[in-house]
Amino acid sequence: MQDDALVVMLVEDNPAHAEIIIRLLQEHCITPQIQHVSDGEAALDYLFRRGAYADRFTYPEPHLVLLDLRLPKVDGLEVLRQIKASERLRLLPVVVLSSSEAQGDIAAAYRQHVNSYLVKPVDYKKFVVLIESLVVYWLTLNRQPLP
Repeated sequence: MQDDALVVMLVEDNPAHAEIIIRLLQEHCITPQIQHVSDGEAALDYLFRRGAYADRFTYPEPHLVLLDLRLPKVDGLEVLRQIKASERLRLLPVVVLSSSEAQGDIAAAYRQHVNSYLVKPVDYKKFVVLIESLVVYWLTLNRQPLP
């Protein structure tokens, strides 16, 4: 995967978390395009190219989705369920990035075929390490099928 073509979709309703994640992605990726939406309904509209997100050139298909679980309008588990139920999107890697360490949340995400579940650390330095590791694995080392 070429770094200059990377598109990361961030689905995060907490503005502080979104700002940190976006900044860290920009620092650790070479020219990433980050598409940020702050609720589950907007995420589904983007991914299914509905409404304001219909233009695929303005809103390109992401290479990776970073998905919070606790979202307004449509929760993260429902977003995940719809992604994995879609023939077009089911191979898209989805990484849950949540504050929840609850085993019920983790199990529910894996039942919906999440590719990875990461817990957001409270400590900023650990958050940096987490995002650096995520970038290295999912955007550098990992290989996925071409669309």
